[in-house]
Amino acid sequence: MAKTTGTPSTSRRRLITAIDIGGTFTDIVVYDTKSGKTFVGKYLTTPHDPSIGALAGLRSLLDEQGLRFRDLGRAIHATTLATNAIVERKGATTGLLTTKGFQDLLLIGRESRYDIYDLVPEFPEPLVAGPFRRELTERISAGGEILQPLSMQEVKVTIQDLVDKGANSIAVCLLHSYINSEHEDAVGEVIAESFPDVNFSLSSAVCAEIREYERTSTTVANAYIQPSVSRYLEDLESNLEDVPLYIMLSNGGITSATAATQTPIRMFESGPAGGALSAAYFGALSDHENVIAFDMGGTTAKSCISRSASKSRVSSA
Repeated sequence: MAKTTGTPSTSRRRLITAIDIGGTFTDIVVYDTKSGKTFVGKYLTTPHDPSIGALAGLRSLLDEQGLRFRDLGRAIHATTLATNAIVERKGATTGLLTTKGFQDLLLIGRESRYDIYDLVPEFPEPLVAGPFRRELTERISAGGEILQPLSMQEVKVTIQDLVDKGANSIAVCLLHSYINSEHEDAVGEVIAESFPDVNFSLSSAVCAEIREYERTSTTVANAYIQPSVSRYLEDLESNLEDVPLYIMLSNGGITSATAATQTPIRMFESGPAGGALSAAYFGALSDHENVIAFDMGGTTAKSCISRSASKSRVSSA
């Protein structure tokens, strides 16, 4: 006879739950793989800690249907929390470390306009305010060669100044780090060792791609939302006990909660991605190749156009 362990059998863990948290409502679906039945519930989101409303709603739905929490086999989660944090400017006080001469990169951008005929366009303020954008005297060539070594003393003094001013998350975006991350890695080690309570995002880990503005803006957004999103996911995963938690990404795939806490910017379009996939799926079921879907939330509105739902080619906005 096989030896038993304290872990429930896979067959007993027959329930799968999907949780979608928006700015106003939290939608929860529970699917019973044994009976084939699906149960749906809608509950108010708890803005101060969305995990509270999600877990309370999940338990309420299970109780309403006479199901047990211990029968949950896995949870899949999509959310617009990352999007809302940026749209509503409710992220962390973020610092930015760049190579000398590049601290205004977020302001310069690509010099493109939303309206080419507007002579005085208004652009949103950068996620990092001027006093929190700092330069480091270092340089790596486009080929990855170190031209100007990094001064560790300068790194420590600069980070300390940012922390003293109130920064609790730091984006590190040094020139050409996509090809040689040695200097960014060194800065990350300093923060981890000397400032353990400060979150940080390295562009070489978040978005290791050529072009400074795109890499910098993406890394800054990641650092801006990381503290709140990480804290939320850790709380949710902890309260789900031993139920595996998977997070939907902007590309429609999923990842572990642990991976999502490191690069939460990858779940920026987490909620809308679920809607886009559903539009393509149900369009295919009803033999409609051209489908448009619209999702009106309490904070943002999303739309998507599927030009060939049967082949899952989806465009979203």
